[in-house]
Amino acid sequence: MTGLSVVIPVYNGALSLPELMRQLGVVLPTLADEFEVICVEDDGKDNSWEVICELAGTYPWLRGFRHMRNFGQHNALLYGIRQARYEITVTMDDDLQHPPEEIRSLLAKLDEGYDVVYGTPQHEQHGFLRDLASQVTKIAMQSAMGVDVARHVSAFRVFRTVLRNAFSGYESPFVSIDVLLTWGSTRFAAIPVRHEPRLLGTSNYTLRKLIVHALNMMTGFSTLPLQMASLMGFAMTIFGFLVLVWVIGRLLFEASIPGFPFLASIIAIFSGTQLFALGIIGEYLARMHVRVMGKPAGLIRESTEDAQVVDDVVADSSPIN
Repeated sequence: MTGLSVVIPVYNGALSLPELMRQLGVVLPTLADEFEVICVEDDGKDNSWEVICELAGTYPWLRGFRHMRNFGQHNALLYGIRQARYEITVTMDDDLQHPPEEIRSLLAKLDEGYDVVYGTPQHEQHGFLRDLASQVTKIAMQSAMGVDVARHVSAFRVFRTVLRNAFSGYESPFVSIDVLLTWGSTRFAAIPVRHEPRLLGTSNYTLRKLIVHALNMMTGFSTLPLQMASLMGFAMTIFGFLVLVWVIGRLLFEASIPGFPFLASIIAIFSGTQLFALGIIGEYLARMHVRVMGKPAGLIRESTEDAQVVDDVVADSSPIN
């Protein structure tokens, strides 16, 4: 058995964390000789950090890190992945909707020669609008990732930790773990897993956040919007040429050309298309500007390991009798 690093982004998960750690404490020893759980608290509004610190005293394999501010789920995941110590990394949510015992199935699929395996929910446990937004996000992800399994991705995933070397220098604040993983491999797979209903707390992924995430993937990791703008411009150019031919034909066979509203609408179409294309180009330029500024993807305020270091220093400074 190889070592396992379980990375969990935490945001307002104080109620579910104790039970999640209890379940992981039962399952992980049966899966690996060495393992760790890395919780990255993303500056939530409850006492999740205090709960993590308390649990770290109970479970020595738990490591906790706390963001200075809310950077987002994928940014928290990125930091946790970079802290992983073992050969296989598992990512899961903090809300108990990803059953820890399903990790065994993901690992079995990984052993078939894949580098990334997703646990796709057999039945989504969200509302209609949330499910619809999730499907839209996955369509955007299909474009950004360029792999067939993109429509089946989820936050419950297992991958070989060595893949992080492919994005070791990535520092943009716009993060999509799934896209970054494609930088290192195309051996992706997905299997259906059980997806539990959320019993504690409320979902932190709103409809607006899902739409924003989809837009970030489209403009941050894909050239599809630029290609769409180019195709739209080309199509409108052809349309304008045909209109010009029609106008010239009318000039040759008629004394006057009625239809000023029609011509005005054509001008409005062309103007709108140009502004739309410029807006897409501007979005790309804005992202380039943000990357040039060097804005960090995350920044840690404190960790449970800080307290351990203090304890070790105190112990070393004690007089020897």
